[in-house]
Amino acid sequence: MRDDRVYLQHIADNIAVIEEYLRTETGIPDEQLFRSDGRTQDAVLRRLETLTEATAHLSDGFKERYRDAPWGQIYGFRNRLAHGYLELDLNVVWRVVSEYLPALKEVVRAEIGDVY
Repeated sequence: MRDDRVYLQHIADNIAVIEEYLRTETGIPDEQLFRSDGRTQDAVLRRLETLTEATAHLSDGFKERYRDAPWGQIYGFRNRLAHGYLELDLNVVWRVVSEYLPALKEVVRAEIGDVY
């Protein structure tokens, strides 16, 4: 079993890359860029897939410390990305990126510090 920090760093790295893919001058993710560019969608979806997979490897103790985080939903989203790609709704993906990733980023930051 690997240390949670390995997975948390992987999650942090993927969040940072997603933010870079969608960055604007204001620092707010660019929804129009996401919706209009298939390459950006592919890149973000791939990063989300590996990020959510990493959450499945976090220890039960870690998840218990941050029990307000929706760990089951995060991994469920991973299954949707990997297996339900034909039914992917870009509205849902955008909501994950714009609303849920910042909260996950705060959990990671609380545990391993500001690594971005």
